[in-house]
Amino acid sequence: MLFLYNLFVIFASQALKLIAIFSPKIKLFVEGRKVVFPTLEQKIKPSDKTIWFHAASLGEYEQGLPVIEKIKEKFPSHKIVVTFFSPSGYEVRKNNTVADVTVYLPLDTPKNAKEFLTLVKPELVFFIKYEYWLNYLSELKELKTPTYMISGIFRENQMFFKWYGGFYRKALDTFTYFFVQNENSKKLLRQLGKANVAVSGDTRFDRVAAILEKDNSLDFISEFKNNTLTIVVGSSWPKDESLLVDFINSNKYNVKFIIAPHNIKTEQIEHLKNSIATKTVLFSERKEKNLADYDVFIIDTIGILTKIYSYADIAYVGGGFGNPGVHNILEPATYGVPIVIGPNYSHFTEASALVNLEGCISISNKKELETTLMNLILIEVERDEKGHICETFVQMNKGATTIIMNTISNFELL
Repeated sequence: MLFLYNLFVIFASQALKLIAIFSPKIKLFVEGRKVVFPTLEQKIKPSDKTIWFHAASLGEYEQGLPVIEKIKEKFPSHKIVVTFFSPSGYEVRKNNTVADVTVYLPLDTPKNAKEFLTLVKPELVFFIKYEYWLNYLSELKELKTPTYMISGIFRENQMFFKWYGGFYRKALDTFTYFFVQNENSKKLLRQLGKANVAVSGDTRFDRVAAILEKDNSLDFISEFKNNTLTIVVGSSWPKDESLLVDFINSNKYNVKFIIAPHNIKTEQIEHLKNSIATKTVLFSERKEKNLADYDVFIIDTIGILTKIYSYADIAYVGGGFGNPGVHNILEPATYGVPIVIGPNYSHFTEASALVNLEGCISISNKKELETTLMNLILIEVERDEKGHICETFVQMNKGATTIIMNTISNFELL
């Protein structure tokens, strides 16, 4: 099976080179990996001590960030190496300041795994949430490198728990310890005979709770809001926007809207702007404008949505009409903001929990959206109550990073 796995990885690497000709995203995926080994040779000296964190994409990086920061504090003489699999993670966070080296993870071939680990020589390794690259894990096991899974989540439909998943189950033997999000994940690992597992919870709660300690002010958002009730639409997709634009165009209330689309391609931003009948301004056009005069502010840039949520009275988080579903709802939740989402959220534990607690409302169509937003706009006590539920939910679930760090300290690995 490992032979077939390696054959598939080699085939995929060649196929991606062809696809890259037509796909800018895949081109980043392919081209970015060409400079990984030269970058590592340049930035890591033979005498350096390192700790390696791997994140599939942006969400996993943000999830692991509290642990990365604590590890950096605990081991200040070590260099932190962060790898990404996806361009959507690497391209956004390649210039982060917490890591000493940030690169793509070379594709999982035996040769790449051996060369990568020879150059990096990590004394400690963390995989965030998932991604089980068999050759890297095999090499780490051979090297006896302490390896951890943090904020892991396991489901019965994963290959580990299928009759044909033996070679994948073997990869789990590499891990020194599993820090998982919930009891079901622990139960599934226990069924495989894994006693080295603890329910730590989700480190994302620690990350979003820490947001409150930072300066989240944005002068241009304050100017636009102008003490007016504001709905912030975060990470929206066209389906979300089509419903919201109808509401915006028929809006009879003294409400402003900030829209931060998931995709900020020029043609899509222009289409969105042109579909809105009321006064609309883009982030890229904000200079020399009296922002208080506008009703809708479209954010055609990335990296500031987290701060923008601090100005929200109501948040709509997009992605809930697509697959796999809704985007990050914890950022608006930590500010104590009631949240509206689409119907596809069942894969996300925190969204399911907040819907059940009624701090978050799921809508499926235009009518439900209109009714939900109208109630939140007009009934202040309901808005405050749902916001309080969201804020309390975040505060009650933080602490995963402390559990992880305490366990690692007990092992005295380094």
